Amino acid sequence: MRQREHVARSLTREVTGPVCAALAPVDVRLARTYPGDPGTRQPVHTVYVPGDVFDAGTVRRWGDLARELLDEHAPDASALAAVLGLPEELAEPVHTRVLAKLEREPVEDLRIDFEDGYGTRSDTEEDEAAARAARLVARAYADGTAAPYMGVRTKCLEAPVRERAIRTLDIFLTGLMDAGGLPAGLVLTLPKVTYPEQVTAMVRLLDGFERARGPLPARIGFEIQVETSQAVLAADGTATVARMIQAGEGRVTGLHYGTFDYSACLGVAAAYQSSDHPAADHAKAVMQVAAAGTGVRVSDGSTNVLPVGPTPRVHEAWRLHHRLTRRALARAYHQGWDMHPGHLPTRYAAVFAFYREGFARAAERLRAYVERTGGDVLDEPATARALSGFLVRGTDCGALDEAEVTTATGLTAPALRALAFPRRTAPTG
Repeated sequence: MRQREHVARSLTREVTGPVCAALAPVDVRLARTYPGDPGTRQPVHTVYVPGDVFDAGTVRRWGDLARELLDEHAPDASALAAVLGLPEELAEPVHTRVLAKLEREPVEDLRIDFEDGYGTRSDTEEDEAAARAARLVARAYADGTAAPYMGVRTKCLEAPVRERAIRTLDIFLTGLMDAGGLPAGLVLTLPKVTYPEQVTAMVRLLDGFERARGPLPARIGFEIQVETSQAVLAADGTATVARMIQAGEGRVTGLHYGTFDYSACLGVAAAYQSSDHPAADHAKAVMQVAAAGTGVRVSDGSTNVLPVGPTPRVHEAWRLHHRLTRRALARAYHQGWDMHPGHLPTRYAAVFAFYREGFARAAERLRAYVERTGGDVLDEPATARALSGFLVRGTDCGALDEAEVTTATGLTAPALRALAFPRRTAPTG
């Protein structure tokens, strides 16, 4: 029998006990403040439709219009690949998946807009539009025609439109409750947030709604749109977005970058207002760091260059949108905003190509990590989380098939998701 080594120690419980006790509150704060990603599906985009335009056929119509644009301006896989510069080996797989996506699930996340895209109407008109939106959303979830995520963007909580924003929010949520309850895919967006107190106000409104309507299956969350310089950097030099997340008391689910309002706020000339401007990169980097580990997700903004007109102009707009989408994905902004049905083909082409071209290598590295078989890269647990997260997101959007991922990694879908998004738990005892 092997003789056990003598292990000597110097620190006694009189020393280690108080140290551990002193860190116990830190453990609790870590678990509360940085719980980790929720592990649920994150849509690759948010589609923006004015409240007076949205109807029961909006989701299907966007898919049909996108398909018509493809048929007219890039009728086959090689044509689309030539426009976007896709590798030859990805042309057919990406094109096939784009067509299937436009048929099966053309929109992943839809926001019915009562802010900039809707403008100012009479109270009666907006009341009726908000009630109508609630009925249509409830019906869509009931009959299976809804996008996976749907909701509204109200006006902001600044003084001139505050009461109107609250009224629209109340009518929409009340309409959903009266139609059978809040759908699991409900998303609310609060625009033009400047101070954490506005986030707290939104929390209090939702607290009040939940009290009024009785216990609900889950707390209502909301996204913050970052559209002003003050939302990124406060007057005292602190990162406002970090304070906003905390002010949300666990209700904030996302930070969405507002390309054009933010650019204009900084004085960027209209011709240079884009999601790849250095000012945009700075804002999103601050948002990304503030949100990391909190469970709050970051979304890129949009482009206002629409793929309309003659074929050369459509191709130019497609190339721009494809490039911006790829750029965002490389920077870990997994979501963006789309303003026109013609953005759907390039959104999905960029996303599908991104995940398919990285699939084999990510799966190989992850399998080597899980099976401890070694390889040419020595990956750590954090990298394994990134690899599995990459594969989960690719599967969620339809770029990858669950079966091929399981075959390549040896991991079932639940095991892969658990590895990708471990949740920090609060200490007990």
